[in-house]
Amino acid sequence: MNNNVISTEQRALPDMGSALDKKEYFCSSVQETNEIARRFAQEIKGGETVLMYGELGAGKTTFTKAFFKTLGVTDTVTSPTFTLMKTYYGRFTVHHLDMYRIEAEEDVEELGLLEEIEDNDVTVIEWNKFSDFIGTVYAVSIEYLGENTRKITIALLQKNA
Repeated sequence: MNNNVISTEQRALPDMGSALDKKEYFCSSVQETNEIARRFAQEIKGGETVLMYGELGAGKTTFTKAFFKTLGVTDTVTSPTFTLMKTYYGRFTVHHLDMYRIEAEEDVEELGLLEEIEDNDVTVIEWNKFSDFIGTVYAVSIEYLGENTRKITIALLQKNA
């Protein structure tokens, strides 16, 4: 992968206050969530890692589906909770990891999942357990505010040089 490294606390939302860039959106429908994901995906150039944060049912997978669709993925995108990682193909090779059932970063390393990820691939990680990242890293936080209301924050944590 690339040569820049960023550290974040495991399982915790990174400090969005130290982000290089941050955008906040409030939405009240799945269609609005999809539009935010679509606009974000249009900024992707390849090689990015996107860390997804939010409670169960907040809309992380919904956001990811629209994000991947905009990146040209035509397959049905489903949560990889039981398979840990799914790979799709569009404008880029895109990987969707769900680490909910993983206890520690070392467990993922032992499985060898990261060996499949190339420099230009786009990787989305739900329930992140990693502490170090290489390349451009975004954090997407989806906060449940009510039955149909969400606050979505997209923060650029690190820009690849």
